[in-house]
Amino acid sequence: MERRLRTQVAIVGGGPAGLLLSQLLHVAGIDSVVLERHTRDYVEARIRAGLLEQSTVSLLEQAGAGMRMRREGLPHDGVKLTADGEMFRVDFAKLVDKTVMVYGQTELTKDLNDLLAERDQPVFEAEDVALHDLTSDKPWATYRKDGETYRLDCDFVAGCDGYHGVSRKSIPAEAGQHFERVYPFGWLGILADVPPCDHELIYSSHQRGFALASMRSATRSRYYVQVPLDEKLEDWPDERVWDELALRLGPKAAANMARGPSIEKSIAPLRSFVFEPMRHGRLFLAGDAAHIVPPTGAKGLNLAASDVHYLHEAFMAFYAKGSQGALDAYSAKALARVWKAERFSWWFTSLMHRFPDTDPFTRRMQVAELDYLRHSSIGQASMAENYVGLPF
Repeated sequence: MERRLRTQVAIVGGGPAGLLLSQLLHVAGIDSVVLERHTRDYVEARIRAGLLEQSTVSLLEQAGAGMRMRREGLPHDGVKLTADGEMFRVDFAKLVDKTVMVYGQTELTKDLNDLLAERDQPVFEAEDVALHDLTSDKPWATYRKDGETYRLDCDFVAGCDGYHGVSRKSIPAEAGQHFERVYPFGWLGILADVPPCDHELIYSSHQRGFALASMRSATRSRYYVQVPLDEKLEDWPDERVWDELALRLGPKAAANMARGPSIEKSIAPLRSFVFEPMRHGRLFLAGDAAHIVPPTGAKGLNLAASDVHYLHEAFMAFYAKGSQGALDAYSAKALARVWKAERFSWWFTSLMHRFPDTDPFTRRMQVAELDYLRHSSIGQASMAENYVGLPF
């Protein structure tokens, strides 16, 4: 027998986008139900992004989810870039008067889950989620939980369930268009409980390939090296990763690098992806369900947050004033910011990585552009403006 429930906004996906949207709607007095197919432990164990734009930080505080982030997060007012070992710094605070915050997505997700748990959300282990009547004014979702079947009636559906989720797949092929670029390499990431080699992130463009020195806290480091897509993890024992990082990051970073056993190691492919439009009837896409960026520009989680900002404001306008205008404008407004972030991520990825077809001329162009950035305050200001996040 089917059990029938009712909410104002059905949110598919219990990652950061879905959780943040639900909490912001709750603060605004709007009811929502979050459907997540995995367990809470699984969701919180996923190793993802760790750098938040200033606007994302403000949005989390607006949602009442910023206390631990402010206490434990690491504010950064610049980054360092290296070209074959030569290092320079881009000063965000001086150039654009903004900063970013290093705070792991796993911690952010825990904070939001703690808030949602006070109202018995999300619905974890919601299986076989399906969306119905999305182009009507009475959409609904079905799912199974603990052997029972549920029907969730709602006014709107927010698809926050990622690239492989059901939300985008529920849009007919003829109703949308996607744009994609798959990069011919991946990032091998290593997470270790050792202090970072620098108090700021270091992006390295080396003749052997890209490398990144990052962190999740003052005692936990996250490093990446560019590898071919066909590389296997078993061919990269920890010591080989540390040796390659020391080589690519340069002598100064290597001298300060603390080595230790990895607590997580994986290879992630890189792609750029955008689906248009981000609305189909009463279904609104947000986050990875609508777009993917290569991680070079640290835009994935932050783009999801900007989608949530636009969407929750549109829902507030609808429920407070009966206005459809912001809902109708959501896709175009969100995509305008998405494409600018895609451009920056594509540019930064192209600048810092070695491609299979990188010939000596192309490499000289990369080095020349990095040298231009090193000596041009205007060039650095443009990079800083995009890195810290364009305004909503």
